Amino acid sequence: MALGLWRVSLAILGFALLPVLGADQGLRAQEHPPSEIDYLLLATNRTSTMQKEMQEAAEAGYGFAGLMGGSTSFGGSEVVVVMQRLPDSNPRFAYRLLATSKTSTMQKELQEAGEAGFSYLEQTVFESAFGGKETVVILERDKDLAQLPFEYQLLATKRTSTMQKELSEAGAAGFQFVGVTVSSTAFGGEEVVAILRRPIPGGE
Repeated sequence: MALGLWRVSLAILGFALLPVLGADQGLRAQEHPPSEIDYLLLATNRTSTMQKEMQEAAEAGYGFAGLMGGSTSFGGSEVVVVMQRLPDSNPRFAYRLLATSKTSTMQKELQEAGEAGFSYLEQTVFESAFGGKETVVILERDKDLAQLPFEYQLLATKRTSTMQKELSEAGAAGFQFVGVTVSSTAFGGEEVVAILRRPIPGGE
C-alpha cells in the first residue's frame, strides 16, 4: 500500500487549486487571504483507505476541494484527493467514496447514498491495488443543511450514439447530468460512464 498524507503549502498549489474550490461547501477562497487556507493532500492506492482518511480530515474541519486518479512517481496508480480548511471552519461534512468496476454495483451504491442525502461531487478512474480499473465517485453530505434525497442514474455504454439516446431519455425524465468518465469496466470493456441525478419527489 502506498499512502501519502501531507499538508501542502499554498505557495505550491494555491493558484492551481483555487478554480476547483467547492461552491456547495460554502468555502469562498476569494474572500480570504491565501495564507488563511490550509490544504491537505491525501493519496492512496486503496479506496477503503481514502474513505477513512477523508472522513478523519472532515472531522478536523476540512472540506473536499479536488480529485484525480492516475500514476504518481512514488505510489504507482493512486487516487489523489485535495481537501481544504479555512481558519473558522467547523466539522460539518460527511463523505462517501464509492469504487467499483461493476456498473450495477455502482448504481446500487449511488442510490443508497442518494437516499441518505449524499450529493455527488466528482468522479475519476484509476488502477486499483488489486488490479483492474475502477470508477471512483465521491459524495458529500453537509450536516449543517437540510439534505433532500436524490435518485441517481448511472449510464454505461461503449457506443457514444447509445449514450446520446440514453442521456436524452434521462433528461426528459428530469435527471440532471453531474459527471462522466471513460472507464474499463468488469464486463463492458472500455465504456463511457455518465452519472445523473434528480431530487426524490416528496423526499425529506
